[in-house]
Amino acid sequence: MTEQADVTFIGTATTVLRLGGFTLLTDPNFLHRGERAYLGKGLWSRRRTDPALEIAQLPALDAVVLSHLHGDHFDRVARRELDRGLPVVTTPAAGRKLRRWGFRAAQGLPTWQSTELHHGGATLRLTSMPGRHGPGALDLLLPDVMGTMIDLECGGERLFRLYVTGDTLHRPLLADIPRRYPDIDAMLIHLGGTRIAGILLTMDDRQGADLVELIRPKLTVPIHYDDYPVFRSPLGDFVAESRRRGFAASVRTVTRGETVPLR
Repeated sequence: MTEQADVTFIGTATTVLRLGGFTLLTDPNFLHRGERAYLGKGLWSRRRTDPALEIAQLPALDAVVLSHLHGDHFDRVARRELDRGLPVVTTPAAGRKLRRWGFRAAQGLPTWQSTELHHGGATLRLTSMPGRHGPGALDLLLPDVMGTMIDLECGGERLFRLYVTGDTLHRPLLADIPRRYPDIDAMLIHLGGTRIAGILLTMDDRQGADLVELIRPKLTVPIHYDDYPVFRSPLGDFVAESRRRGFAASVRTVTRGETVPLR
């Protein structure tokens, strides 16, 4: 079995992950420039970029990892064109809705619970991580969100560990993650500093840097940073903050359509 570990960035939080012999799609957003994503509660945001790939151009997938059910993470294109038999690992609430939509293999994972994929003697374990999309009571008005810890194992040996943050803010509950899951090889961090009515809903440059210092992955790859006008914290701000704090050498930026190694 190959120990490949790389990511292709499609846009927003949509990536193709190749880990060993497994291929995953994250948070499928395939709307085009000028098309609107529904964010719930009557709110819309118009996309200002194009995805680097279309669904028909994707490689064969083993599963989809979905942090939450928002229109910029699972859009009407994904709902229409993705294979309804494809496993989708997500929150319990999103899993129930996806099954009602006909995605019969959607699986909702409560926080800290896992599911596994098996292929050629290797195991890919996906575990739901805690997350909070909004501050305080406002979080109750937003979809449940999760991060995902992805462990590639073979013969009882862990070969690679990846943390995908999902659209969480930096909150004290995330401190349990490095205690339970040390030695994280790479982190895909959702940034953007999303603000609606002035309220921060995803990590900005400072919160993102705080999370890097908490998790201390060997490598951090920022995504979810410039595709919609509600994203108010540019990628350059995070890069500058990482330089100021002294961990810029462990940050690897990726442009839409680019594939980079996660080691």
